Amino acid sequence: MSVNINWNNLGFDYMNLPYRYRATWKNGAWEAGQLTQDNQITMSEGSPILHYGQGAFEGLKAYRTQSGAIQLFRPDQNAKRMQQSAEKLLMPAVPTEMFLDAVQQVVAANNEYVPPYGTGATLYVRPLLIGIGDNIGVNPAPEYLFTVFAMPVGPYFKGGMVPTRFVVADTFDRAAHYGTGQAKVGGNYAASLQAGKFAHENGFGDAIYLDPLAHRYIEEVGSANFFAITKDGTQLQTPKSPSILPSITKYSILALAKERFNLTPVETQIDIHDLDTFSEAGACGTAAVITPIQSITFEGHEHVFGDGTTGPLTQRLYNELTGIQFGDVTAPTGWVVPVEY
Repeated sequence: MSVNINWNNLGFDYMNLPYRYRATWKNGAWEAGQLTQDNQITMSEGSPILHYGQGAFEGLKAYRTQSGAIQLFRPDQNAKRMQQSAEKLLMPAVPTEMFLDAVQQVVAANNEYVPPYGTGATLYVRPLLIGIGDNIGVNPAPEYLFTVFAMPVGPYFKGGMVPTRFVVADTFDRAAHYGTGQAKVGGNYAASLQAGKFAHENGFGDAIYLDPLAHRYIEEVGSANFFAITKDGTQLQTPKSPSILPSITKYSILALAKERFNLTPVETQIDIHDLDTFSEAGACGTAAVITPIQSITFEGHEHVFGDGTTGPLTQRLYNELTGIQFGDVTAPTGWVVPVEY
C-alpha cells in the first residue's frame, strides 16, 4: 500500500479521501449517481436540511481480512435503516441496490485507505441523505442529495477495547418517545452535545440517557446502544424503547449471544436502579464496536460492574463479532459482503 498513514494511531476523525459518490433526486426520480473527487457540497440557502434538519445518515465499515481482501458487514441492514429514516422525514428512499452499489464504488475506489489487517483500524463509510433546493416553509424539500464518503478510523472511544466509565445524563434527554429517536437523524445527535460535553469534562467516556418519560429506564449510551449480562450468565439484555436507534451491531450481538453462546437475548426495560443484577455491561455500535462499561455513575454513586475489568462474556462477544468482521470467524449467512477492487 502506497498511502502514508500511521494505521496504529488513528482517531475517529474526518479525512478527505480521493473519491465519494453523489446522486440527486429531482422531478420524482433518482438521477444516475457517480464518483467525484470534490468534497464540497453547494446548495441553496433555503435547503430544508439547513433550516429544519431534513436529513438522515448511516455508518458502516469496510474491513481488511488477513488475505488482503476487503469486506463489508451487513450493509443491507444499513440500507434498510436509512429507508426507515427517510420514511420518517418524508424523504425519498434510496433503493437498496443503489445504496449497496454506492458503498461498493466508494470503498473500491478508495481501497488503498482500507487499513491493513491486524491494526484494528477500519474504513468508516458515511452515507448521507439530505433535503436541498429552494424552500423556506416547513415542507419536504423539492430535491435530495445522496452522498457516500469514507475515511480510515481507529476506536471511537479512546483506548478501544478498554473498560470505560459512563455517567447518567439525568438532566438531559436524547430524543422523545415517538419522535425521531428510532431514525438516524442529525437532530438526535445535536441534542446529545451538551450531555457529552458534561461527561467528558468530568472524566467520563460519554453520557447515558434515561427514558424521556419516567427518567428511570436506560435508553442509549451516548452514540451507542447499551447491553448487559445478568449475574447468572443466562441473559443478554438490551433496552426496549420507542426512542432508541435500532443498532445493527446490537441485533448482531443478540443473534450471536443466542446462536453461539447459549445466552437468552432479551429486549426489555432496564431500570437504572437494577444495575446490581448484572455482572457485565457494554456499549455497542458501528463506531463503538463493543466497549466494556467499567462503571455507571448515577446520582453521585458509582456502580462498578464486576471487578472493573472487561467481563469474560463481553470479551467473547467482542472476539466473535470482530472475528466475523475481519474474516477470521465464519459468518452467519449473508452477514459479510466482499468488495471487488
